[in-house]
Amino acid sequence: MAATNTETFIINRQDLRKMLIAFGINERSLESILSTMEKSHRHISAVSFAGLLEKAGLDHDKIANILRRLGLDDITVRSILEMADEQKIVSETGRLFDATLEFQ
Repeated sequence: MAATNTETFIINRQDLRKMLIAFGINERSLESILSTMEKSHRHISAVSFAGLLEKAGLDHDKIANILRRLGLDDITVRSILEMADEQKIVSETGRLFDATLEFQ
């Protein structure tokens, strides 16, 4: 079993708000992101956060810049974006196609 390397990055709500507005997040999407974080006791995984930013309309370059500003290195940022893409693919294909395959 591989060891997990978990880090917590902390930013106050006002600074996060300012950063997201600077990157083009509209007020409605911003409130949705902050609300989602409040519901999870102000903690969110970086992968989920990247997914929320993508749903809010940001491209990977802007998401990567936000993650870097929070203190993540480039390798971690790339991994987060890849995992977010994988989660999106799984959720989309899960909704569109459900089948089982049985071998005899």
